[in-house]
Amino acid sequence: MAAVREALPEGRYGRSQDQRADRKLKITGSVLGVAFLAMIGWFGYDYVAGQDVSAELIKSKIVSDSRAEAHLEVRKDRDVAGHCTLRALSEDGGEVGRADFRFDERSDRIDEVVSLRTTARATAVELKGCTAGS
Repeated sequence: MAAVREALPEGRYGRSQDQRADRKLKITGSVLGVAFLAMIGWFGYDYVAGQDVSAELIKSKIVSDSRAEAHLEVRKDRDVAGHCTLRALSEDGGEVGRADFRFDERSDRIDEVVSLRTTARATAVELKGCTAGS
């Protein structure tokens, strides 16, 4: 007759040490992933909500070899003054003109055409950005 075992073989059933370690790593990775997504969300919200002055370049027109015009739509709070930086680019992508334009009007939306002097013929006008303050 064969001998009957009463106890289960050691380590054969249940979780092994590797499975417990994998579970801990999965939990740690999930917590870090959620924290990273929350941080990215916070940075995005802070960037959008923190801008006091924003603008959009509606269209631009090259008037001559030494001048370009840009149609800007600026959005800001009524009591905030700010300025926007525009630059004119040549055909090869080099900068041929740069200017800052102030917007002090007590309005929350300003639609204005501005003129930019250039050192050579420009082919494009680019809005670099806007900031609040002087």
